[in-house]
Amino acid sequence: MSETLTLAQQLIARRSLTPLDEGCLELIGARLAPLGFHLEMIRCGQVDNLWARRGNSGPLICFAGHTDVVPTGPLEQWHSDPFAPTLRDGLLYGRGAADMKGSLAAFVTAIEKFVAQHPAHSGSIALLLTSDEEGVAVDGTVRVVEALQARGEKMDYCIVGEPTAVAKLGDTIKNGRRGSLSGTLTVKGVQGHIAYPHLVKNPIHLAAPAIAELAATVWDQGNEYFPATSWQISNIHGGTGATNVVPGTVEIEFNFRFSTASTVEGLKASVHAILDQHGLNYDLLWALSGKPYLTPRGDLVEAVAAAIKQVTGITTELSTSGGTSDGRFIADICPQVLELGPVNATIHKLNECVAVADLDSLSEIYCLTLVNLLAKKA
Repeated sequence: MSETLTLAQQLIARRSLTPLDEGCLELIGARLAPLGFHLEMIRCGQVDNLWARRGNSGPLICFAGHTDVVPTGPLEQWHSDPFAPTLRDGLLYGRGAADMKGSLAAFVTAIEKFVAQHPAHSGSIALLLTSDEEGVAVDGTVRVVEALQARGEKMDYCIVGEPTAVAKLGDTIKNGRRGSLSGTLTVKGVQGHIAYPHLVKNPIHLAAPAIAELAATVWDQGNEYFPATSWQISNIHGGTGATNVVPGTVEIEFNFRFSTASTVEGLKASVHAILDQHGLNYDLLWALSGKPYLTPRGDLVEAVAAAIKQVTGITTELSTSGGTSDGRFIADICPQVLELGPVNATIHKLNECVAVADLDSLSEIYCLTLVNLLAKKA
């Protein structure tokens, strides 16, 4: 078996349900230390984080990812134990196989091969790994980024190993992600008996015209890389449970998935303007879970695209679709961030798997990217 497959199996065998790491970082660190990496463990609460760096000069290219996995779901519906890595029909099954222990294994073996071939390469290589990506994500990558910011340590390039391929390895890379801004809107009225409408103010009725306007508003047109910003309601709560009572309040939970064509401040101001225009008595609590980030075509995109073409023959496509990732935190200290990993068809599902052949190919893509960014500049 290949080194990448063996390491992926060893990682999958560790029951690292978020936010637990269960020794994954120790296993990876043991492979990096002999290569001259300085290992820095950063523990925050229950979360284990690793910052590992080889070299002190620039440019610095970082591989980022997470060792934690989501819960398995019903065990009886798995064809094999999700934490007993199993090979079947050219596929490696197990929780985290695609998201993202396969990528972590490919990171390590790519670096091992690159360092063996180019021991005196220019620049530096780093890994930023956490066990808090699938959970609340407050003590993971964001804390490491804060620590790096505090001492002025920045990256030039970062590759996040999230599963990005749609049908075949290399067909898609993420060069950005939309931001996520949520709001909890409470519109106030006057509660009372439904048979006496002159004595009540129905907050649901009052809110309805504003909701219609918010839903119809065009927030921006997007841009070359992003679709237009989307505003969506996720939940509406109102009423006492009785059919003869007008409620005193209605609570509306909504979310913006927004592009770099909009700003947090601008979206907030527009929402408040619409609500005020309709004369509502309301409270509105905001929660920003991620700012948008974008890496236009440049050194990193071209280096990765060339590596993908060389290994797979595929001309990759750039995409900013999907949810958030830890790239949103890393973008604060790194001007070029993208995501590249295996096929994402089975992530978070029962019987999660990754093609065995893709593991070695992914490792080779990562290695060639290092060649393109560091060895050719030596």
